[in-house]
Amino acid sequence: MKTLLKLSAAAAALCVAAAVPAQSNAPIKVGLMLPYTGTYAALGTAIENGFKLYVQEQGGKLAGREIQYFKVDDESEPSKGTDNANKLIKRDQVDVLVGTVHSGVALAMARAAKESNTLLIVPNAGADAITGPMCAPNIVRSSFSNWQPGYATGVLMAQRGHKRAMTITWNYAAGIETVKGFTEAFEKGGGKVVKDLTLPFPNVEFQALLTEIAAQKPDAVFAFFAGGGAVKFVKDYVAAGLNKTIPLYGSGFLTDGTLEAQGPAAQGLLTTLHYADSLDIPRNNAFRKSYALTYKANADVYAVQGYDAAQILAAGLNAAKGDLSKRDVITAAMRKVTVDSPRGKFTISAAGNPVLDMYVREAKGLNNEYRSVAVKALADPARGCKM
Repeated sequence: MKTLLKLSAAAAALCVAAAVPAQSNAPIKVGLMLPYTGTYAALGTAIENGFKLYVQEQGGKLAGREIQYFKVDDESEPSKGTDNANKLIKRDQVDVLVGTVHSGVALAMARAAKESNTLLIVPNAGADAITGPMCAPNIVRSSFSNWQPGYATGVLMAQRGHKRAMTITWNYAAGIETVKGFTEAFEKGGGKVVKDLTLPFPNVEFQALLTEIAAQKPDAVFAFFAGGGAVKFVKDYVAAGLNKTIPLYGSGFLTDGTLEAQGPAAQGLLTTLHYADSLDIPRNNAFRKSYALTYKANADVYAVQGYDAAQILAAGLNAAKGDLSKRDVITAAMRKVTVDSPRGKFTISAAGNPVLDMYVREAKGLNNEYRSVAVKALADPARGCKM
């Protein structure tokens, strides 16, 4: 009888243990799906660095739990997006996905996250649909929608008195949607877009399009390029002599992370974005110092967005005291957080997109220096979002 009682007690203890999540103290698995090769490689590295810096500042843990990283190079290739996301979701069984830069790849990630109900934090890609028709409780963005920086630049250019503009970008989601945001604001401000120019991603043969700009003679040009493509475009624009008669403006990605490579060609360019290197607030000053000491490099907007992705995840995990089974608590807290960001404090909309101050910046030396606020607390319209 005593033996039976002991066995019964042991069985009961096992049942109690089984009722408690077995992995409650296990590391939280974070899947980083970012570009580590190609045009956007430097951007992916900066995002990862920013994310890990915040975790490091918390002692290497979020909500008391260690963080374990899994990495996949997304190759900036949309056709591989679903398979690459599923390597992290199904093979590595990550708790949260973080990615990516390319909007086409991010759309595939968002679909995979929705289907598997995996937490997804988007630290760059601005595809409007992610916080529009594809919005979901488990998807939050730490960056922007493509519409936001385009719209802000349209406001700026209209305020500066330009009436006729041309646009130029790659023919993919980020470029097309950014241009739409620009056109909406620019034409609302009394301007007119006379022609939109595009070329396939990641093509950088700009000469024929620059010749067309020269022939059309608009008041100004709005450009959306990033990474290596932005470097070549800005240099080619100056080499063609267009900067002498037709001012060039851009979404801030034109000059973010690219100024050293662009050299003198970029100096004086005005762009709009939700971050400026010289933003003189304590949070930004401390962040830039910490980033420089840790990585021996200057922080940029991509590093900020990675840093804030970790902050948003931490808010959700802290609310649930690290218990990943409390998904409703986590996702609700991720939307209620006010992020104390190097870009300035911001909130998250119901659709999961940041509500952002958009800054006017001027390229000076290796910095995009703050000049003014183009639009205060700009919220993406989240067209098509139903939750």
